[in-house]
Amino acid sequence: MLCCLNPDCEKPLNPDTHQHCQHCGLRLIPLLSDRFKILKPLDRGGFGKIYLAEDTHNHHQRCVVKQLAYQSQGTWAIQRAEELFTQEAQQLQQLGKNPQIPTLYAYFTEGANLYLAQEFVEGHTLLKELQQNGIFGEAKIRELLLNILPVLRDIHVQGVIHRDLKPENIMRRNTDGKFVLIDFGVSRRFTESMLMKTGTTLGSQGYAALEQMQEGKSIPASDLFSLGVSCFQLMTHKVPYTFFLQYGYSWISHWQQHVQIPLSSQLRAILDKLLQNDLRQRYGSAAAVLADLQAKHIIQVSSTPPKTLSQLSVAPTKLVSSQPHNRPVSLPPQTVLSTQHPLLRTFQFEVVTVNDQGEIEKRRQQEAEFFHEKLGNGVKLEMIAIPGGRFMMGSPSQELHRDTSEGPYHAVEIAPFFLGKFVVTQLQWRAVAALPKVSQELHYDPSKFKGGSYPVEQVSWRDAIEFCARLTQKTGREYRLPSEAEWEYACRAGTVTPFSYGPTLTSQQANYQGQATYGNGPKGVYRESTTPVGRFPPNSFGLYDMHGNVYEWCLDCWHRNYDGAPVDGRPWMTTKDSDPRVLRGGSWYNKPRYCRAANRNRYTPNNRVNDIGFRVAVTIPV
Repeated sequence: MLCCLNPDCEKPLNPDTHQHCQHCGLRLIPLLSDRFKILKPLDRGGFGKIYLAEDTHNHHQRCVVKQLAYQSQGTWAIQRAEELFTQEAQQLQQLGKNPQIPTLYAYFTEGANLYLAQEFVEGHTLLKELQQNGIFGEAKIRELLLNILPVLRDIHVQGVIHRDLKPENIMRRNTDGKFVLIDFGVSRRFTESMLMKTGTTLGSQGYAALEQMQEGKSIPASDLFSLGVSCFQLMTHKVPYTFFLQYGYSWISHWQQHVQIPLSSQLRAILDKLLQNDLRQRYGSAAAVLADLQAKHIIQVSSTPPKTLSQLSVAPTKLVSSQPHNRPVSLPPQTVLSTQHPLLRTFQFEVVTVNDQGEIEKRRQQEAEFFHEKLGNGVKLEMIAIPGGRFMMGSPSQELHRDTSEGPYHAVEIAPFFLGKFVVTQLQWRAVAALPKVSQELHYDPSKFKGGSYPVEQVSWRDAIEFCARLTQKTGREYRLPSEAEWEYACRAGTVTPFSYGPTLTSQQANYQGQATYGNGPKGVYRESTTPVGRFPPNSFGLYDMHGNVYEWCLDCWHRNYDGAPVDGRPWMTTKDSDPRVLRGGSWYNKPRYCRAANRNRYTPNNRVNDIGFRVAVTIPV
């Protein structure tokens, strides 16, 4: 069927054979911009008519096409509508990298009309969810806030205010249940110079903040007010517009008397601060709301440790023979973890060893201790207990493709510590990026290869340091990047071969440029992107993806070799803040030689690349 693009046509669907609409007579357009086939009208929104379409340049993927359909006799009003429509396209182009904002595909003119094409979000608005399922309880309101506040923080950092936030403009995506922010038709950019200027009043009465309606002035706090009003509607099923017509803004002061569901005092206080007419009393940033939302209650615990706590040696470890075939050795437990420490659990896993041709010659069951660090909103970080020990760091002179920076081959002592079971994922990154800033801002979604369980990449060394600082501030444990010595010790997990799996590497054990080989190993798959964490077998410590996938930042500054390096596992730093930092492990982009346990690389601390990520470490204090 062909769809008539007359916004006032009452029967727009026509057979494919027709050249003109059988109802209104308008000429039919088979493909808009020689690309988009309009399937049917969906709705009206903002200043446009909205259609469901197919993108013929992208495997006939479904998308949304918006048509400027604003009717007015005034030239100024038409120009203003066009300006806002154009602005929406520019905003979407700028913000579409955020997975919770629809991606813009195209913006074009066809005849006398303006169009934009964007990602089709399969789901439903929160208004529809409210109408179908009834009012939201505290858990659902918290879910909404924890999902949408990071999006608002992201757009506010980029100088954009939505200005029409309400349940109709927030969708729940079917695929993952995430909330998506839609309809930027009345959003506007802001700068410091604009904060005191007035302008055209835009937004929805009842949802828009006082400063937005009276002065046409909108700032990040204006969106936060609208978010608070939206939460009120979702909790009460009462239409804010009705209250606004009856009471103006005075109803805000007694909003709580309309809420019949039980609410914690914490959430009541947060909503009350969102719903303030006085800007001095309202939240000024999404990050501040998130900080209060995720704040913990301090609970006093008995000083007697529970019997179920695992024990971990934190005393200096006994030196073992420097022969390279010896495995790291832990001393018998001497210090029981105090109540400041998390409860350790045990998990089992299979470890594989390959021969020099890459064939699996041995499988064995291992177990390791770990704890869960809760990051909020159901997101956890698994930290593996790494036993202390002594190992040979670097590579022996006979190792294939050895680099001079990997020597001299030397013994290093490592104290017990915890290391991330996986590199930090995008889901974990977003949870921590939503925490209050310590030293610098963090981009909410920096990665090129999208996926919650995929490694976060395109993060600098300084970004990783900020991540650790925020995590430390939240948990009270000293999170950090591992030292280079700790990283190699953990990667080897008691082995002395080029890879923890054995003398070679195959694409069944790691994600790297599989068409290249190491030694007698076979050619494999080159995936050309990152892969979800945990897809390949772990090493003997229970750590995943230590070879390939993404390079991992270490704490150390770069030195050209190990002459003068610490032998106790400490990071080797310099006095220059701009010196390159060490990278380890290789990546999806690298040949296997660069994924060896001993291989070293470096990058400047401010640079971001799509094959660099990190995993975190934490030390257990005595």
